[in-house]
Amino acid sequence: MTIETYRDAWGIPHLRASSARELARAQGRVTAHDRAWQLEVERHRAQGTSASFLGAEALSWDVFARRARLDDTARRCFATLERRDPETADWVRAYVDGVNEGLPNGAGRAPEFARAGLAPGRWQPWTPLAVWLGTHILFAGFPAKLWRERAIRHLGPEAVGLFATDGPGTAGSNGWLVTGDRTDTGHALIAGDPHRFIEDPGVYQQIHLSCPEFDVVGLAVPGVPGIAHFGHTGTVAWAITNAMADYQDLYRERLRRTGAGIEALGPDGTWHRATRHTESVHIAGETPVEIELVETSRGPVIAGGPEGLEAIAARPPENADAFRRATRMPADNPAPNSSPPPAISPAGTSERRCGRSAEPGPVRGRGDAEGGDVPPRPRASGGESRAGGAGGSEDPADGAAEALALRYPPRVTGGLGFSALLPLLRSRTVADIDTALDAWTEPVNVVQAADTAGGTLHRVAGHVPRRAEANRLKPVPAWEPGHEWQGAHETPYARPATENGIAVMANARGLAAPLGVEFAPPHRAARIRALLDARPTWSADGMPAIHTDTHLGSAAALLDRLAVLTGLSPAAAALRDRLLAWDRRMAADSTDAAAYAAVRSAVVRRLAAHPVFAPLTEPPAYPDVLLPWLALVPRVGHALEHLLRAGDLYGIDRAAAVRGALEEVAAAPPTGPWSATHRLAPWTALRPAPGPGADGPGLAGDHDCVLCTSAVPGLTDRTARGPAARYVWDLADRANSRWVVPFGADGVPGAAHHRDQLPLWTAGELVPVVTDWTRLTPEPMDEPEETQETEESDD
Repeated sequence: MTIETYRDAWGIPHLRASSARELARAQGRVTAHDRAWQLEVERHRAQGTSASFLGAEALSWDVFARRARLDDTARRCFATLERRDPETADWVRAYVDGVNEGLPNGAGRAPEFARAGLAPGRWQPWTPLAVWLGTHILFAGFPAKLWRERAIRHLGPEAVGLFATDGPGTAGSNGWLVTGDRTDTGHALIAGDPHRFIEDPGVYQQIHLSCPEFDVVGLAVPGVPGIAHFGHTGTVAWAITNAMADYQDLYRERLRRTGAGIEALGPDGTWHRATRHTESVHIAGETPVEIELVETSRGPVIAGGPEGLEAIAARPPENADAFRRATRMPADNPAPNSSPPPAISPAGTSERRCGRSAEPGPVRGRGDAEGGDVPPRPRASGGESRAGGAGGSEDPADGAAEALALRYPPRVTGGLGFSALLPLLRSRTVADIDTALDAWTEPVNVVQAADTAGGTLHRVAGHVPRRAEANRLKPVPAWEPGHEWQGAHETPYARPATENGIAVMANARGLAAPLGVEFAPPHRAARIRALLDARPTWSADGMPAIHTDTHLGSAAALLDRLAVLTGLSPAAAALRDRLLAWDRRMAADSTDAAAYAAVRSAVVRRLAAHPVFAPLTEPPAYPDVLLPWLALVPRVGHALEHLLRAGDLYGIDRAAAVRGALEEVAAAPPTGPWSATHRLAPWTALRPAPGPGADGPGLAGDHDCVLCTSAVPGLTDRTARGPAARYVWDLADRANSRWVVPFGADGVPGAAHHRDQLPLWTAGELVPVVTDWTRLTPEPMDEPEETQETEESDD
């Protein structure tokens, strides 16, 4: 057995081993050395045990993780993997062995363990699958169905289209492929940047994996073996973006408690036994909370139960406050006319990071909108369930109450797609990549690949169930027939893979359109294609200019509204003229961009405060973890282009709202450039200590720019979401490839490589990919400390 560890100038690990299995073990060990704290946070989050050391702020996620049965689903999927693909199962075990060997030493490097009073635990063979599932369970944004349901009820069915956009809770990416006849070298280039919520340590790990079977560089997910999303084997490279597919369903269940347990009303009109048990969730410094876990034949119940959505689980009287924080239950005796809880800022939440606001602050309430009489409230179309809103009242006919059950593919099929991971590493051609991805399950991605022989690939990969259209739009009644899953969709391909030597994927409606409901606006995709078409050929050196393009295609809707305003004050007229002359670039040093963003936010607040939207500001009785998708201000902010261009917006005087916003900003304009307020606000499991460096760097870009650093208009200019990595894969010479991550290779605060890439990431520069072993520094592997056997789920 031979394992060698090397580092390059940026501390990026380069691993060589005598076999794929030993290489997986080495990857686990080096990841535990570099990212021990991150790994343990992810393990606990997947188990639903993170509140035991992070405190009550993590309770809502833990309750959701347990109720959604993430860890149990991972166990099932690993058992399936052992039966169907024992080689991959053994490879995953080797990775886990490496993690367990490296955790004690890695934890000794990480000061967070002492701060949190946490000792490293022991990983189980299925833990990487649980980490993957926990990372992506909210990736497809199923809580948006709750938003659509509320919007349809209060505004009518047209609200689905008005608010359909790449909203605050989804994850997107840019990616593009340039074939050899459009490059200086005659070989293809693949480049892009995944947009996720920025975390410290980062969600992607730069790594180089080499053994006799393969030699691959790429971006790994810490806690998961191999390289799933972005990789280059030397002869073929691949990259992905979010397909924006809809592959998870919410069912409204009718549940009742009987002497024998809990029953759910099925589509056959009869009552069926649901499984149930209770678990205790430990909270640092507080009394444990006991929760009831219920699962019907549709899936696990994630909100509500036999007592209804308002009583999300049995709550012990001695810890009622902690339970309410997790389940969003109202107080027993709320004060008269008390204000609803503030909306969670999506700037501090993500597809998996819910429960903490990175940008605390007020959300503008009702009362400052201008114009327009309020029309009669639009009524929802037919087909709504009896209690299809935030709360579920008891049905007097059968004594049942409502709950929400989640149905998601790995829970149904027992597969998570891990059988694709080894074949991806072994791939030599796009045909190999294509075959490997036939085993992919979740998340559903659009994939691009190219090889040194000139082959290209552009396809969707993942499991999307076939079912009724209503399932895709909103929660559907489990007791009515017609909402069952009926197999899976065939995943679409683009043939030919490119158009004029170019393929672009940026979450817009296109290849995956038959599989989704909401997609990103076309601005990023159109801008990338326009930039690529502007030159006959490209090289790897030219790609950063596309990564960092700041043109804001969505600005036109608001600027058009400004252009027709008359009768303004002198200050407002001057501001309007200044914005109309602006180059529409969200550059870091642009004061015009700052002024535009200020007017945009003021418009969003005024529209959101209009009384017609008042029902959408009422806090629903859903758990906190789901609420970012239901917050009105971010929804208005990200759909502003649609709302301003619609023929009518429920009688709202949008001209008056825009006029008032312009006058407001003209009276107190921003005093600095865009980067003064558009600053990075990364997620960390523990609150960072105050002091120098606590405030993130100022950034260029915006939500609809290619440089997608997403502010939340109307709520905050700060960004918690943006490029979680950037990459350029050169098929002419892998050593001419380059990459960068927001922070660095090492997850330990204060380490030399903890944040050494941050200045480059901020400036849009890239780090060279090193594949020459003679240019790397060998590093002795630490001898593993003795580790004690611990329980599988240590709270």
